[in-house]
Amino acid sequence: MNYTVNEVLQYVCENDVKFVRLAFCDMFGTQKNIAIMASELPRAFSDGISFDASAVEGFLNVEKSDLFLFPDPGTLAVLPWRPQTGRVVRLFCDIRFADKTPFAGDGRLVLKKAAEQAAALGYSVQIGSECEFYLFETDEKGKPAMIPFDNAGYLDIAPLDKCENIRREICLTLEEMDVIPEASHHEQGPGQNEIDFKYSDALAAADNLITFKNAVRTAAARSGLHASFMPKPFPDKSGSGLHVNMSLFKNGANLFTNNPGEHCREAESFIAGILNRAAEITLFLNPTTNSYKRLGQFEAPRYITWSHENRSQLIRIPAAHSEFARMELRSPDPSCNPYIAFALLIYAGLDGIHQLTPLPKPVNQNMYRADEETLRSVKALPADLGESIRLAGESDFVRRILPEATLSKYLAVKKAQWETYLAAEDQQAFEHDAYFRLL
Repeated sequence: MNYTVNEVLQYVCENDVKFVRLAFCDMFGTQKNIAIMASELPRAFSDGISFDASAVEGFLNVEKSDLFLFPDPGTLAVLPWRPQTGRVVRLFCDIRFADKTPFAGDGRLVLKKAAEQAAALGYSVQIGSECEFYLFETDEKGKPAMIPFDNAGYLDIAPLDKCENIRREICLTLEEMDVIPEASHHEQGPGQNEIDFKYSDALAAADNLITFKNAVRTAAARSGLHASFMPKPFPDKSGSGLHVNMSLFKNGANLFTNNPGEHCREAESFIAGILNRAAEITLFLNPTTNSYKRLGQFEAPRYITWSHENRSQLIRIPAAHSEFARMELRSPDPSCNPYIAFALLIYAGLDGIHQLTPLPKPVNQNMYRADEETLRSVKALPADLGESIRLAGESDFVRRILPEATLSKYLAVKKAQWETYLAAEDQQAFEHDAYFRLL
């Protein structure tokens, strides 16, 4: 919603709002917040609310550690699960220094710049995400257990599907927060679910995804369950993906089409740009050691290919009416920072348009059953986190997009995680400890 500062202040005054959560994400996409009293909100809009940026991994060093949160009035949302008397609202924030200079490491800023670059070239990128997650039981102490909430499968219904009431609660909660879900269903894995969102501009899509993950975790906890966005919690079951649907608009018209042979040059080059940069940005789409256990099986892609409708490809063009024509990128997973991920994808697509990159021929095969000759003719995504770190570190494209300080800190953290993983006696136990409860 396009609320103004005055409209937000009026809403807070007239609707018994007592607490305001000022939300932001660290560079890994983990949501943080500061709760202020409603009476402090005018000061937050005018001067910002300070926090210790040295305590947020990857932000600032202790010798210069003050950053300020400036709420974005257009992101106002009531938290429906909090008491209706003395309400709590949430606002996503821009991060700035004391002199109000933007903090370059703010993921929302990186994504805003990507959208602005697209607009300057006459384009608008619309994004809709499809996010999967697992629901697990908890033990007698309320700690998460590796026991899925049910044993249902793809599109199953109750009573086999025990998750439907929680999905209903999540969807209704999201509606109250002005996030519009399009569809929800049980996924392939036991206790696995998917909720899809209506497309929106890139910044709103990233904000909505962060909101969604918070709503899912809260709904699960209220039901005595644990929600995990870990990419591959079970070695032999379906992993959880974050399919990113992207449409490219120019002069109000969608440049994509779902009909083979009818793609305009700009749409083809946009796809080609993403294919061309896929390997070097994978670190930001699949940022954990566990992410690479998912790729190459259960409809998660392994090779840098595209086709129409084919779910074994990295990019597919789904069958859809013209209004909803789009490309679907199938490699990302929910552990990514959506602000940085979406920004890199937009820049990669625009880079393809700028360079008039030709779209390679589609690979109309099941890539899970393709012969060796076919597989040798196409490039693969990085095999593990170590390879992704190397490719991102060598990428001039990534260095053009991300601030040097942010990139170097991000790479350092990921290198440390990779080295710890390699040194672990039980790598599966390491991933469980690192990701199962925290993602």
